[in-house]
Amino acid sequence: MPPHDGQVAVYTGSFDPITLGHLDVIERASRIFNHIVVGVGINPDKQPLFDQEERV
Repeated sequence: MPPHDGQVAVYTGSFDPITLGHLDVIERASRIFNHIVVGVGINPDKQPLFDQEERV
């Protein structure tokens, strides 16, 4: 499928830890969209394994 001109994909999550599944979603989106924004957030209901700076 060719990239969609002017469209941006937004993918958010805590990514704590980032998994192969997360990376697969990003890779698939890169084949469809010209730009991907990955938002790394904090889940207040979860004890983090890595701090936010490490996850970014």
